[in-house]
Amino acid sequence: MNEITVIQNKIYEIRGQRVMLDFDLAALYQVETKVLKQAVRRNIGRFPQDFMFEITNEEYNMLKISLRSQIVTSNKGGIRYMPFAFTEMGVAMLSSVLRSEIAIQANIAIMRAFVAMRNYIATTSTVTAELAEIRAKLALLERNDEDNAEAINDLSEDVRKELDNIYEAIAALAVKTPQVRPSRRPIGYKQ
Repeated sequence: MNEITVIQNKIYEIRGQRVMLDFDLAALYQVETKVLKQAVRRNIGRFPQDFMFEITNEEYNMLKISLRSQIVTSNKGGIRYMPFAFTEMGVAMLSSVLRSEIAIQANIAIMRAFVAMRNYIATTSTVTAELAEIRAKLALLERNDEDNAEAINDLSEDVRKELDNIYEAIAALAVKTPQVRPSRRPIGYKQ
């Protein structure tokens, strides 16, 4: 797996935003999570709510199932502090806080991963919209086919009824016996 794919697998959606968690970033920057959090707390003014936020217990519990192998626990068996979630802008801001060469290279790779993911989502959204349009057209065609089949059935039923009426009339004519009419007086001049 290439580096961008590895990073993309560490991007999660929390509160409707794509974010990376502090322990994943710390691993990419090759620093301890504690060091990363200390650097952020020392520069907290650089990380407004739309750059970085601490996830809640509920959010953590939702993520815990999928992250079981990644989540770092304390010696006491649990985590002491909830992880920080960094948006794309927050990750970009981390490069100004962590100034090592590894952090700079990791940050470049992370930015490329976010851009690749955004492009993928845009492409997928377009394809999804086109598929939805095709499905709608197919449903319309199916409805039209059903309507046409129903109309044909109605028409054939009407034709069958008319044919039955014609046969009945023919049968009634065939059964009628000719009536003898009394002879009439001839019309015209007598000679």
